[in-house]
Amino acid sequence: MAASASQADVLQGTLDLLILKTLSLEPMHGWGISQRIQQLSQEAFQVGQGSLYPALHRLEQKDWIESEWRASENNRRAKYYRLTTVGRRALGEEVKSWRHFVGSVELILQTAN
Repeated sequence: MAASASQADVLQGTLDLLILKTLSLEPMHGWGISQRIQQLSQEAFQVGQGSLYPALHRLEQKDWIESEWRASENNRRAKYYRLTTVGRRALGEEVKSWRHFVGSVELILQTAN
């Protein structure tokens, strides 16, 4: 079954929310973000590079995150991302919106047939 545009928007928005929440903990490089999401979701979510980096670029374009090159824990050069002040506010709004969405879906699921 192919995803519709609105389903793709929900999935894209969900990934953005997960990235913002992950970066609210501390600045991280891309691989670290992916690993943290996988860890915090108890292995339920595995974010591949093909999804992660376009999302990071999109969030940078919105000024919700910013990046800088620095040495990783392996002493390799890596691009680190961090939440901006605007991004922290956006995270609050995104969490609120997500909870409303989930609550609305739950209302429908609880409806008796």
